[in-house]
Amino acid sequence: MLEVHGLNAFYGDSHILRGVSLSIPKGGRVALLGRNGAGKSTFLKSVMGAGPTARGTIRWNDKDLAGLAPYARAQMGIAFVPEDRRILGSLTVLENLRMALAGTPAARRTSTPEQVLAEYPMLVPIRDRHGGFLSGGQQQLLALARAAITNPTLLLLDEPTEGLAPVIVEGMVRDVQRICDNGGCSLLLCEQSLWFSRKCTDHVHVIDTGRLVFSGTWAEFDADEDIRNRHLAVAAH
Repeated sequence: MLEVHGLNAFYGDSHILRGVSLSIPKGGRVALLGRNGAGKSTFLKSVMGAGPTARGTIRWNDKDLAGLAPYARAQMGIAFVPEDRRILGSLTVLENLRMALAGTPAARRTSTPEQVLAEYPMLVPIRDRHGGFLSGGQQQLLALARAAITNPTLLLLDEPTEGLAPVIVEGMVRDVQRICDNGGCSLLLCEQSLWFSRKCTDHVHVIDTGRLVFSGTWAEFDADEDIRNRHLAVAAH
């Protein structure tokens, strides 16, 4: 499980996260909601060790992540899909998947690039297209497929639906659920879309100006209208 206690995160002198604590049980699916600039991306990058200076305790499966490089955390089973996707534009769709598999420990290699690609029908016809020539939706699907091929035990998703057509977002719900179901993968989803978050998770946290202001189930969230009005500026779909 993921255990974060007293996390403070900084970019230079800017104090972004202030004493954030949360946990995700094995197989748990958790949403972290908040406005732009609330600290969602900084939280994911802190867990991944990719950017901010983080102080506090971050443990994954009882292992302290302090001092571990991002690649070492990835090899422990943590897959991060950043908001900007980071697709390798000079490689084809299939080559992006092969590259991700090459960096995956042998014990977790359970699928070939071709097998994973088949689970994303929109990518199959463009398997030989270079990443730099993909649409935003195609890049996001490839980023998900790239995470899936590593057979992760924790999936970190940063704003996966931003700017995408509704039909792609609806299909992405099934993709995320499949990744989690296949290997009992835990999920931490940072989003602004309440609809997508509800479909993919069963527990919700709300962050505002670097502090958690709510933690509970979706039923508890729905019962607290003040939280939505004060701390979220998101649409229901």
